[in-house]
Amino acid sequence: VWNTCLQLAKDFHAKHQKWISKSGLQKLTKGRFHLHSQSIQAVFHKYLFARDSAHQSVRKGIRTVRYPYKTKNHYNTKWAKDGFKISSNGKMELSMGIHGGKREKPIIVYATHLPEGQIKEIELGYDHGLYLAISYEDGMANKPYYKQQSAGVDPGEIHSLAAFREDGESLIITGRKVRAIHRLRHKKLAEIQRLQSRCKKGSRQWKKYGKAKRFILSKSERQLRDALHKTTKQFVDWCMRQSVSDVYLGDVEGVQRHTRKKKSVGRKQAQKLSNWSMGKVRQYVKYKLERQGIKLHAVDESYTSQTCPVCRKRNQTSYRNYRCACGYAEHRDIHGARNILSKALYDEFLHVDV
Repeated sequence: VWNTCLQLAKDFHAKHQKWISKSGLQKLTKGRFHLHSQSIQAVFHKYLFARDSAHQSVRKGIRTVRYPYKTKNHYNTKWAKDGFKISSNGKMELSMGIHGGKREKPIIVYATHLPEGQIKEIELGYDHGLYLAISYEDGMANKPYYKQQSAGVDPGEIHSLAAFREDGESLIITGRKVRAIHRLRHKKLAEIQRLQSRCKKGSRQWKKYGKAKRFILSKSERQLRDALHKTTKQFVDWCMRQSVSDVYLGDVEGVQRHTRKKKSVGRKQAQKLSNWSMGKVRQYVKYKLERQGIKLHAVDESYTSQTCPVCRKRNQTSYRNYRCACGYAEHRDIHGARNILSKALYDEFLHVDV
């Protein structure tokens, strides 16, 4: 469905010089696939979302972005509200829709330990084997919001999160576990790539090395997800203990693109920035904070790590401690978090005396 969607969109744009709509995709693909209609529509939604996101990035002047173009061998299939039935004994019937006026036989799966709640969506994926991912409503409402303390957060590549509360309490969470996983992954992949380059493409040994690469990528992805969940949970627990109601997170969108333009940045530093999982950190922090009734606000972090809040001069430092000629000194990441909080609360860099 995805590959057909790409080809139809390409042909439509070449003929009409405009993008194809969702209704146009539905009309051209009606009756072509032995799948439930909602499963097909889910693919269309993903394509349209990817296309619109790329278009918005192009309008912002980002030249490295590309519109969706890659064909895929595996693509996750979704079943929404009317596409599946679940019995009390754990039997799940995944509908394959109606084709040629006749209802197709459903996919039948038996599962144990299903979640206790209203199941909203079932997704079939592939990662060294087929698996089902189930989204459900647990019935737990988010805690209400009460105005209390505010905290500024400076995300980083060495220290994943550095936080500063307005009364002086601070927190630093290291990101060295995440960096170690990335380094090991790059090392193993490079080693396998060297061995694979000596084999004939398509041979049995070449395919074995390809399978080994996919295994390393899959395993490292699970390790990274686990490390990021533990990091963000530690931060949210700190916010709850410190009675924080508003979190101001530094927005680092585009830092990789802007850094690549500088000639002083080497290959190693560029690789570190490309490994920075800031989007996932923000996503995990957001939903964990919302569950506890804490609001998350994005703040532009321009010059927050360079500006001295006392004399307002800009100083760049390559050390972990920030020092200014006026006598001000602070840990570099905590210094950035303080300036982010000051910028959010007072719209300027002020020295918060604590």
